[in-house]
Amino acid sequence: MQLPTRIFIGLAAGAAFGVAANLLTHGGPTRFIELVTEPIGKMWLSALIMVVIPMVISTLATGVAQLGSFKRLGRIGLITIVCFLSLTLLSSILGISIMNIVAPGVDLDPAIRTKLLETYRGQTTDAMGMSSTTFSIDLLVKIIPRNPVAAAASGDMLAVIFFALMIGVALLMIPEEKGAPVRNFLDSVAHISIATIDLIMRVAPIGVFALIFSVTARFGFDLLLNLAHFIVAVIAGLVIFLVVGYSLALLLVARVSPRTFFSRARIVMITAFSTSSSNATLPTTIRVAEQSMGISPSIAGFVLPLGATVNMNGTALYEGATVLFLAQVFGIKLTLAAQVIVVLMSVLTSIGVAGIPGASLPFIMVVLGMVGVPLEGIAIIMGIDRLLDMCRTVLNVMGDLVTATIVSRFEPGPAVAPVSVTTSVPSQKNLG
Repeated sequence: MQLPTRIFIGLAAGAAFGVAANLLTHGGPTRFIELVTEPIGKMWLSALIMVVIPMVISTLATGVAQLGSFKRLGRIGLITIVCFLSLTLLSSILGISIMNIVAPGVDLDPAIRTKLLETYRGQTTDAMGMSSTTFSIDLLVKIIPRNPVAAAASGDMLAVIFFALMIGVALLMIPEEKGAPVRNFLDSVAHISIATIDLIMRVAPIGVFALIFSVTARFGFDLLLNLAHFIVAVIAGLVIFLVVGYSLALLLVARVSPRTFFSRARIVMITAFSTSSSNATLPTTIRVAEQSMGISPSIAGFVLPLGATVNMNGTALYEGATVLFLAQVFGIKLTLAAQVIVVLMSVLTSIGVAGIPGASLPFIMVVLGMVGVPLEGIAIIMGIDRLLDMCRTVLNVMGDLVTATIVSRFEPGPAVAPVSVTTSVPSQKNLG
């Protein structure tokens, strides 16, 4: 049985047993939760958080370093980065806006919300070193760490992200041979972090069962209804950005027909949805870009691999929406300034998300901790994360293809004649 199926079964079983326990005991078996399920859930969650710092530093730094030299960037690099950042920023804003409009977590029973706050009160402040929800001079000063090791040890994520970005920029500035050892080291750390997450996720069904049982046994069935509203709202946001956002970008900037574009790219969407991995879809994306859309190999070879690493429009939308939803569930009102922080951090952290299934979860916890939302809230969305991961991967990969199309308009290069593309879905094993 595949891991996503086992996680879903863990979620469903935990929710079912938790609701039953809540109904039978009128408030849940408190001692059993405190001595058994909650400690198990927290241990699994701590293991996942353990990987956050090395993963942020390694993936962000290597992501920036993969841009190549400043000379190589030139016009193509500038257009590519502007497209990546613009699309990611707009998608994150859309995710936040939909959660503000639909507000799937707002109508939670006040009694349940009060109990949630009482239960997790100690975890709503300084969850990962920073819970400030307003912009201030002190916040700006804290972004630049005097001691990056101390910042990493204390979990000051803004400082860690700034440090990682500076490493990536510095690697661009020095000769490649001199930066090669550090690049190789960071690349190894990134792969080790991903492998560690994979190892931790093997016991995710147990961790998810324990966490969701603890939540539903305490707070009952109403919380699950809010989760269903959240799923519908996120999928609606992803579809809106895919159909409307990308179509406008293609029409107004790339000057190509969205209907033709989506028709030729449907194999890419099918592969992205079935694999839930930008990296696994990359060979198919490059093939379609060159053979079906006439994008030059030089542009496809530069934009698409880079996009699979740093351009995560769907992930940014999902991160922003998830943080706001969980804040609503816990009754934590995020000010406009706090929501701006969520948007910016969703953009920044999405840059470092590896193109594999489930890689965004540690970064969501980073943003949760920064705005003071209990990290245990991640259990509420864990079981349905794979479904939403499949959907947001489609947006991620299509964003790369849209960007390559835009870049190709301004820097066409030697085009490849379009050819028909098969609609059969290659297996993930054959994608490399």
